[in-house]
Amino acid sequence: MEEVLRELPQKAKEKHNENKKFFVKLRKKPPKNLDYIMQELHEAEFERTDCLTCANCCKTTGPLFTNADVERISKSFRMKPQKFIETYLRVDEENDFVLQETPCTFLGSDNYCSIYDVRPKACREFPHTDRKKFQQISNLTLKNVAICPAAFNIVEEMKKLIN
Repeated sequence: MEEVLRELPQKAKEKHNENKKFFVKLRKKPPKNLDYIMQELHEAEFERTDCLTCANCCKTTGPLFTNADVERISKSFRMKPQKFIETYLRVDEENDFVLQETPCTFLGSDNYCSIYDVRPKACREFPHTDRKKFQQISNLTLKNVAICPAAFNIVEEMKKLIN
């Protein structure tokens, strides 16, 4: 996995222009069954991929925390939401709550998440490859293929199927 993660940013960079063109076409004319295709590709990839061997998303990026996430997680810590925010979060350039630092504070050395049952929505849905109306999140997907080997593989399979 370490070699895959070491090579991933370069592979994503090499495919960037090709992926960008593909997503422009996809946004203009998405196949009627795109949600179904993405669900199938997502499920097939995650039969092969074990996130616990990777956790690159947790090591290199931080999720957005919604107010509902803050409420839920702070409650599990028996902490006031404001105290949770002060302890773990900061406000970014877009006025969103994000982690103060990466790797994620809640990631263990075994790649397990200490708040897995109450983790943020962004973490639960990552890499967003099974999302409805997938074509609407192409900019996010372009970023995620450089972080997540599974997202990279899904996009490569998607291009073969849809082209």
